[in-house]
Amino acid sequence: MSTTTPDQQAKRRLRFPSFSAQIIIALVLGVGLGWLALTIGPVVDAEGEEAPNWLTETLSTIGSSFVTLLRAIVPPLVFTAIVASIANLRKVTNAARLAGQTLLWFAITALISVAIGIGLGLVLRPGENTSIGADAAEDPGRTGSWLDFLTGLIPGNVLGLGASAGGDGSIAINFNVLQIVVVSLVVGLAALRTGSKAEPFLTFNASALAIVQKVLWWIIRLAPLGTLGLIGRAIATYGWDLLAPLGTFTVAIYLGLALVLFALYPILLRANGLPVLRYFRGAWPAIQLGFVSRSSIGTLPVTERVTERNLGVPREYASFAVPLGATTKMDGCAAIYPAVAAIFVAQFYGIDLSVTDYLLIAFVSVVGSAATAGLTGALVMLTLTLSTLGLPLAGVGLLLAIDPILDMGRTAVNVAGQVLVPTIVAKREGILDLDQYHRADAEDLFTEDDDAATPEPELVGSR
Repeated sequence: MSTTTPDQQAKRRLRFPSFSAQIIIALVLGVGLGWLALTIGPVVDAEGEEAPNWLTETLSTIGSSFVTLLRAIVPPLVFTAIVASIANLRKVTNAARLAGQTLLWFAITALISVAIGIGLGLVLRPGENTSIGADAAEDPGRTGSWLDFLTGLIPGNVLGLGASAGGDGSIAINFNVLQIVVVSLVVGLAALRTGSKAEPFLTFNASALAIVQKVLWWIIRLAPLGTLGLIGRAIATYGWDLLAPLGTFTVAIYLGLALVLFALYPILLRANGLPVLRYFRGAWPAIQLGFVSRSSIGTLPVTERVTERNLGVPREYASFAVPLGATTKMDGCAAIYPAVAAIFVAQFYGIDLSVTDYLLIAFVSVVGSAATAGLTGALVMLTLTLSTLGLPLAGVGLLLAIDPILDMGRTAVNVAGQVLVPTIVAKREGILDLDQYHRADAEDLFTEDDDAATPEPELVGSR
């Protein structure tokens, strides 16, 4: 038990900024260091080839190490949390309704988002207002298909793991979150049907989940450092010079993302009787991390934690809905981006799209986003859309140069939607903890769980 007195804790809070403030400070420092690294420029190695300078390498190492830690905790977190949530759903009488409402709201927000993207593409006409040449078009190398989605549902092994060989002979281990979700659902349902004989397993799973959450809490404490490295690496590596030839397209994408995040989502929150500013205050740590990490999967642990801790969504429901959303709920990558990009490609090549084509874009965005699970989300989603419309896949190559810059905004909106839908569904079903949602202080995200076996000292700046 901690011997820190309340006065000492108060002094500590006064001495250090809050965790959210630490994230903002890290963003500012990261931008400054990134521009410094960009100003230094690349260095020339012994073979006469350009290589990143020491500052760029340092920022890259810091940022990638943090994302790697987050991704490493995802498989055990998703498995144990979903199995535990299914076990806990025995106490919930409307579990099937919750799942149905979650999928319905995924579809509703995706449909509205893709309509916004189509509208912006028709108004701004980015394919006609570009200085990029046709010689930039190239085969994307990886395409998406409906078969990818169907086969992706079938786990290759019980852990949902896969391996790929690199060009240097190395072997990279990766995981498919959608497959882990499927395995977890099957195991959880089987445990329920087994009855009393499965109680030891469910008890062990609950203990494993508590341990995983403890490790997750330690990793989250490194978020400011990871943020500094990620945003610094992005600026040092890409800069903003690449935006000029595709300025109208970039404006269309970010305008669409802003409309979804700051217009559509607030309207839906107000329509369901939820304060908008309170939602953003609670969800902002995950949105920030999604922006700098460019990974919904890497942000998943933080997304789930803000949904539970800051916004009052019950853990039994959040541990099911948030991992599902991280694989299928992508208003940025699977709605705004493919809609605007498909119209861009059609306009660039002088191809007229019919009303049926626009309906197909909406259909692919609403139904096909799960096909991106475990793959390169926006790229696969775009090629899936283009192939469905019969547009040239080589058009993807026109947009690859600025994709990392666009991906930051896309992922932030993805994460915001993954928090939004469980919150709205929980409110509509009467299971949202409104006292927790309305509470002015959201900093308890970064403190220990109330039922933790061994309390940790309070995180600097948290309350």
